[in-house]
Amino acid sequence: MKSKLPETPLDALNISGALRATIKTIHTWADVSGCWKYPSKKAAGDFEDMSLMDKIYWGYKSKNPVTRAEKGSGLEAFFKDNSAALTLPLPEGFEKKQTVTFGAAGDLIKVPGLENSQDKLYEGVADLLFNKDITYANLESQLTGQDLGAYTFSAKETPPLCCTKEQYDALKSHKGKQYSALHMACNHTLDMGLEGLETTLAQLREDNIMELGVNHDPGEQKKGRIIEKNGLKIGFVSATYGLNGKTIPQGKEYMVNVVPFHHKDPSGNKADISLLNRQIFDCKEQKCDIIIASLHWGYEYEFYPRRAQVDMAHEIIEMGVDAIVSHHAHVLQPMEFYRPQRDPEKTAVIAYSLGNLTSSFSAPHIVLNAILNLTFVKGTVNGEEKAFIQGAQLTPVVQVESPDDDLPVLRIEKLQTLSAKKSEPGAEKEYISAIERYAALVSVKKA
Repeated sequence: MKSKLPETPLDALNISGALRATIKTIHTWADVSGCWKYPSKKAAGDFEDMSLMDKIYWGYKSKNPVTRAEKGSGLEAFFKDNSAALTLPLPEGFEKKQTVTFGAAGDLIKVPGLENSQDKLYEGVADLLFNKDITYANLESQLTGQDLGAYTFSAKETPPLCCTKEQYDALKSHKGKQYSALHMACNHTLDMGLEGLETTLAQLREDNIMELGVNHDPGEQKKGRIIEKNGLKIGFVSATYGLNGKTIPQGKEYMVNVVPFHHKDPSGNKADISLLNRQIFDCKEQKCDIIIASLHWGYEYEFYPRRAQVDMAHEIIEMGVDAIVSHHAHVLQPMEFYRPQRDPEKTAVIAYSLGNLTSSFSAPHIVLNAILNLTFVKGTVNGEEKAFIQGAQLTPVVQVESPDDDLPVLRIEKLQTLSAKKSEPGAEKEYISAIERYAALVSVKKA
């Protein structure tokens, strides 16, 4: 089970010896002082805003994830009672007529060995994803016709997250079934410029997979994306917090939905989320029964969302969204059940981070992620037709590596399955136990 992947981005950092020595000194000081035990309120969340010290802090978190919520936020107690599985209350007298099941995964990132993993990657979790009516994930790695180049980190730029066609094929499908929708708007969307974006868009269109967060023409940006299934209309609204400092060519700004959730505003103004509001309005105009916000946001390598993010999530729910599915933090974060003031009969579900379904790193906190399953129901109550979320389940899963015909192969296993192997000879008991401890942080059970 020993991984051949680097443990964390810090181990893969391509920098000078002098800078590495400086980073080591600062990280040692942080260990001794405990100054980064809690999230740094001053640190930027967007690469283009980051100072060198912010990047050093980011590197520290990648190896030593922040397992505490912001000081004074009360968020640890707030999330303490979350459950891995929950049947949500429905109004008295509700008569169910239609049901839609939904499976969601987090970041799909290129990893060596994916090209050998077709129809093997999802074997252990296919029931959670490809046996559902609608299946969704965030495609973090773009396709491109250009030379992919080296996958390296530096203090000046982020690595290009681009995958080969073979790796993409292993990510998108399992034994003839594939994702219904893939979110494409993320901080790596422009890693290979417009060519990478357009190549990936064309491939998704060819595969009949709905793309989220990116657009072919200006009119699409203000509209939701809709999937109709079993008599329900499910609308998606979507955005990313930023593009790693890369600029969309003039006249093409509409191609990526960018909402600066974490951008520092010297005047203290909140982020402008009006683009999401327009998309939500469009979903309502098209009479969607359920609206899902697909958001690429949050602070990386922190096991709790920030208080400002929680407040903004509630604001987005009050605008008309029924569920928020989030990615980007690269670690698992809690799930919240929120009763909106606009309709107290409903329970909204907020998944703050599902983590990486696949990752180029092997540390326990990075390979742990989750698959979210929701059940949507539509029917009548007091003579009115309404739709609700009836069930929500967050199942912890883990990326593992195993040889197959002497080739490296990636698989996603349920944490419950991996935990059962701790008693087997040769099992990396400490590694599995570390994964279990991180899962317990966000109140996610093994079942």
